[in-house]
Amino acid sequence: MPDPTSTARTQQPVPIALGPNGDRLLSDAIGSGGATLTDLAVARALVWDGGTADFPVLPDHVRWVQLNSAGVEHWFATDVFQQNPHVVFTSAVGAFAASVAEHALMLLLAGVRQLPEHLRADSWRPAELAPRIGTLRDATVTILGAGGIGRALIPMLTPLGAHVIAVNRTGTPVPGAMETVAVAQVSEVWEHTDHLVIAAPATPATKHLVERSALAALKPHSWVVNVARGDLLDTDAAVDALRAGTIGGVGLDVTDPEPLPDGHPLWSLPNVIITPHDSNPPQRRVPAFAERVAANVARFVAGQELIGVIDTTRGY
Repeated sequence: MPDPTSTARTQQPVPIALGPNGDRLLSDAIGSGGATLTDLAVARALVWDGGTADFPVLPDHVRWVQLNSAGVEHWFATDVFQQNPHVVFTSAVGAFAASVAEHALMLLLAGVRQLPEHLRADSWRPAELAPRIGTLRDATVTILGAGGIGRALIPMLTPLGAHVIAVNRTGTPVPGAMETVAVAQVSEVWEHTDHLVIAAPATPATKHLVERSALAALKPHSWVVNVARGDLLDTDAAVDALRAGTIGGVGLDVTDPEPLPDGHPLWSLPNVIITPHDSNPPQRRVPAFAERVAANVARFVAGQELIGVIDTTRGY
């Protein structure tokens, strides 16, 4: 992999360009990181705050690009990486983790405590709902994808008395998890899982990672929460499992398809919570991204390893 900092070491202050939106928080972050804001024509790096459609042709002297999204599957659908093999690209992975993890906890607690049915109720009926109201205390929550979101979620769950199984690519132990399992062995964890949170990156290999057999191996009280990307969960299989009572419910901040069309069966099922992909609300995105920009600019200037380097062979 090319060294993104080789040119940065010889020049102070380092010139870095900003994308088309030019938010003041981002320009300030570039300055606080120790660089100077400049035009792309002379820049050594680019902080990109736009989309894929308007991404520019990069001059040869650009060595690093900071992208503004944590998920980068839409960038892999372009030829940006292939056209710029000498450039190190970093995503914003982890920058929004705390907000998304908080949202995942909200969906999970709401489901376990039967909040959807309470909200729909138009009469006082405690005896009817009480048998299905659960708790996270002593429950085993499997987090599928123990990256930034998963690692932020673990310390939110453990004070509630939950036990966490973390699933990652290699099986390398994750701090705070009771157990860490490699994704290749994920089928072994379903029978031990009370509830499942999906927080893995979207790649061709993770599409429908939670499919019909996985849902069938869960428990009738199990809630499945997805805050990653919609196609990690097989939607049709989830609908069937909900109707059959194979699982307790689903909490979705992402769907497949997305947006979820009017009339889709998920809208009418009582044990479903849907939020419109707002676990990382707009008012928090730029400030959180600015924090990542400042940190990575400082690393770039100092010749240190960057946060969130995209591995084009793995797809994230």
